[in-house]
Amino acid sequence: MNRQELAAVVRRARQRVTPGQIGLPAGRHRRVAGLRREELALLAGISVDYVVRIEQGRSTQPSAQVLTALARALRLSQDERDELFHLAGTAPPTPGTIDLHVRPSVLRLIDRFADLPVLVLSAKGDVLAWNAMASALYGDWTALRPERRNIVRLQFLPDPNDPERSRVAQSPEERANASALTVGDLRAAAARYPNDRELRRLLADLRAGSEEFTRLWDRGGASTRRSHRKTIEHPQLAPMTLDCDTLHVPDADQLVVVYSAPPGTPEHEQLALLRVIGTQNLAPTTDSAR
Repeated sequence: MNRQELAAVVRRARQRVTPGQIGLPAGRHRRVAGLRREELALLAGISVDYVVRIEQGRSTQPSAQVLTALARALRLSQDERDELFHLAGTAPPTPGTIDLHVRPSVLRLIDRFADLPVLVLSAKGDVLAWNAMASALYGDWTALRPERRNIVRLQFLPDPNDPERSRVAQSPEERANASALTVGDLRAAAARYPNDRELRRLLADLRAGSEEFTRLWDRGGASTRRSHRKTIEHPQLAPMTLDCDTLHVPDADQLVVVYSAPPGTPEHEQLALLRVIGTQNLAPTTDSAR
């Protein structure tokens, strides 16, 4: 493990990522050009103290999971990710495991969707990247622990300690259809990646914690996630039904999900307003309501 070079790589990468690239407000009195250490810690799901120790060259050896999260948060290229792993004395991810690294070109693509919410999902449903509009639509993704940033966990294993995340309005029939499609998509991923350790862990957690998931899994049948429509109940806006188009990144086996609405519709106007609102909570506080 080359602690000093690892520290330099992390510091340089942190300084070149802007808050806007990860859907965070920059603020008026920002003293650093890139991410703050606190912001990197939130994105990677590690403590600020551990970020400090890495950047000072006095950390313990980071796990592969931490290195993957750091590479994703710092928007490293695949070669830069591999360098990060080698400097930490750990072998980079091997073929046959689910790719959790989002290429910079894909990140640049979702940044261009300034007017539309966009998510990047892994083959097992991890929310790997998002733009500012996706945070405005669903809430600040950095407020969730990294292991909770998974659409299958959020659907079948709700956590009352998590910030509000379920803004999707579904009838019982829509819920049943969505659940079946999600499980079918995960079954297809399990067939493609039988040796992925984190996928096996996810499946074990779902089977242990959700009777609904277990019933659907045991019923069998694989499927592929397709474009669909979804109704979102935003706390500051009227319910909006959006088109959810799914674009496949084949060599990484990742999905880019884009939410949109036809021009001239109320939903189109609401998306324009959503860009202005951002992640602000416009509900009156106790003091202002008096």
